[in-house]
Amino acid sequence: MAKSSPLPFKYFLVITSLLLLRSFSLAQNDSPALGYSVKERQALYALKAVFNSPFLNGVWNGPHCYNNASQWYGVRCNSNGHVTEIALDNMELRGNIRSNAFTGFTELSVLSLKSNSVSGTEIDFSPNRNLTRVDLSGNMFSGQIPISLVGISVLESLLLQGNYFTGTIPEFNQSSLKEFDVSNNNLSGSIPKTRALQLFGRDSYDGNPGLCGPPSSTPCNSIKHDAAAEAPSDEKTDQGSFLQSLKHNLKAILLLLNAVLIALVIFLCLFYYNKARKLKKMTREYKEREELRTEKSELDQLNITEVEGDHNRQRSRAISNNIRNNISGQGRGKLVFMADNNNHGQGSNSTFDMSDLLKASAEGLGQGTFGNCYKAMMEGKPVVVVKRLKNLKPMTDDEFSKQLLVIANLNHPNLLSFLAYYNRKDEKLLLYKYVERGNLFDRLHGGRRKGEKIPFRWAGRLNVARGVARAMEYLHLNTTFLAPHGNLKSTNVLLDSNDIALVSDYCLGSLAALPVAAQRTVSYRSPEYQSTRRVSKKSDVWSYGCLLLELLTGKIGAYTAPPGVRGVDLCTWVQKAIREEWTAEIFDAEIAVNRRSAVPGMLRLLEIALHCVEKSPEKRPEMAEVAREVEEIQFLDQSEDENDQSLERSYTTDDSISSVASGKAGDIDQK
Repeated sequence: MAKSSPLPFKYFLVITSLLLLRSFSLAQNDSPALGYSVKERQALYALKAVFNSPFLNGVWNGPHCYNNASQWYGVRCNSNGHVTEIALDNMELRGNIRSNAFTGFTELSVLSLKSNSVSGTEIDFSPNRNLTRVDLSGNMFSGQIPISLVGISVLESLLLQGNYFTGTIPEFNQSSLKEFDVSNNNLSGSIPKTRALQLFGRDSYDGNPGLCGPPSSTPCNSIKHDAAAEAPSDEKTDQGSFLQSLKHNLKAILLLLNAVLIALVIFLCLFYYNKARKLKKMTREYKEREELRTEKSELDQLNITEVEGDHNRQRSRAISNNIRNNISGQGRGKLVFMADNNNHGQGSNSTFDMSDLLKASAEGLGQGTFGNCYKAMMEGKPVVVVKRLKNLKPMTDDEFSKQLLVIANLNHPNLLSFLAYYNRKDEKLLLYKYVERGNLFDRLHGGRRKGEKIPFRWAGRLNVARGVARAMEYLHLNTTFLAPHGNLKSTNVLLDSNDIALVSDYCLGSLAALPVAAQRTVSYRSPEYQSTRRVSKKSDVWSYGCLLLELLTGKIGAYTAPPGVRGVDLCTWVQKAIREEWTAEIFDAEIAVNRRSAVPGMLRLLEIALHCVEKSPEKRPEMAEVAREVEEIQFLDQSEDENDQSLERSYTTDDSISSVASGKAGDIDQK
């Protein structure tokens, strides 16, 4: 028996080794149990190392594909856990990618690195047989256009403009090709006469001096003729110069001396010019220092009241020392005033200038998404709000001014237009009219805990819903931004002295850097951005629906809560309340007591809100439809209800509410 024991032990070792080898093999290949391709993940990590982007380094971690969706920014996956899309546009990426950087993505259908500074040569796309769209425009790619793209039969869009590609254009002839642009490169030779390439206009080929033949406007025979004509001429010139140098050595020496003298004169002129420029600069800096000394007393008087608690306010420097130092370091600039547009009783815009603003005392209003805000109080001048912009995307002064002009031209009674702006290299300010009654968030939630809340009845809330809907409808019809507002929330809705809703901070997302916008603005919290990394006008509709839920419930929304304030996921909470048929608990007690006048309108507004916050953007209505439906809500005289303070909460649990609750619960269960 002792001699037979090693045999089972050997079998045990063999079986264990086979299992280990199988586990190792599964780990090295694409394991369905992992939910993603290990090979593709390694390729993505290689790209991350090349780009070395702080943003991607922070978010490209963990499994890149999970549950048929991508967890990484700019990456999409299919149900098999394979990468189908890599879209990293306008992210200021740099680096030289290898020719085999994308060979591991066998099911890749979309590749877009538009408007970066990425370089690379002769990238191999031969394994990517499912590619339908390739956009490498606005980068630094060089060498030949990848010939491997010719063999991809499903290719629909190829955008390579604005690079450094050389050589000839491959003979693309895919019938699926609908977009093609190789303009502004260094391509040469004749354009292939394939059916696919001849369908595109000359704009697709412009900016390539050596390119000829239709559809371009340059005939190939003229280029050949010019080249043939110039070659003998150059040869004769070289031979003549050589013979002349042999025969006329003296003349050559004189020419050389003349050239040296001319160079010396040019050098002396440049030397004098640089000296004069430096002297002028020193003079200008001296004058600026003198001006800054006179301004210092004004800047030292610039005060700000920082909020410490509800009633204790202390004086300190206004707008902040950073703003003062930046303005001082650059020299005082000028405020650029916009057209009056909608200033809601503000009067003339140009009743003050930068010197008045620097003399003003100011009060801190808090930190917003795009910068801190201050209330500036000038003696004998209108009160204004100063917003100090930060985290902006790189842009020139002209680009910044043009973008602000587009926003300033938006004119609607329910939009808060800005009065002026200040634009210097390291300091950018926006000036708004000061709105007396503050923002909707404070009106809804301020003073609740201390019992000091100002009443906010159903009539006022319905008017706010209408005003915001009108403003959003106008933005959606008159702008081309992906999400025309992008950051709609209760802190960005102000109430003037007549309780008219004024929507602020619209279109500012177009000025912010993409990673900042993705982390801080409301549209980027929408369900579609979480799954597809895309926003649209329907993202604004979702934000408006969340605002309606905040108006109806009186609860603080988690997506729009200010820093340090804990909110509730209103969409989930309301839908749960409807499913469990305790709809009476949804409405804020302050408006729920107005049983006869408010309940019908409240129920209708709740239906509209739930329609707006549908998870699928396609199921949400257009903003124009939403505005029309909100306008149709009838407001009944609530004087009887307001006088009756003895109504119990049970009034809101009558049959009408229960029937609507059960109906909506049925709708939700079917989703």
